[in-house]
Amino acid sequence: MILFRVSLIAIISVVGVYTAIVIANHGIGLYAVFFGDMAEMTWRGQFNLDFLCFLILSGIWVAWRHEFSAAGLVLGFAAFNLGAAFLAGYLLIESYRTKGKGAAILLGSARAANQR
Repeated sequence: MILFRVSLIAIISVVGVYTAIVIANHGIGLYAVFFGDMAEMTWRGQFNLDFLCFLILSGIWVAWRHEFSAAGLVLGFAAFNLGAAFLAGYLLIESYRTKGKGAAILLGSARAANQR
């Protein structure tokens, strides 16, 4: 669990610093560039489409983990829009809240308690 948590902290740090540098150099015009690359049907667009699917899965998983409650929908929306840095932070917090129990991290505490 320690290595997992260290990896999450590294992801938060690297993505956060990189994002800050990109915003400082290019502004916050992410969506136009992201979808523009997809519209051009290039390898950058293919990568963006693949990444978009990961973001969708991330958002759905977070919402599902919270049983699609209002809080779960908000967290799922945040996971979809904020990407790896948010998800890594979310998983870091949940790793402590669930005392490092893998099933509870993946399923949520209520579902994990119902497992045999």
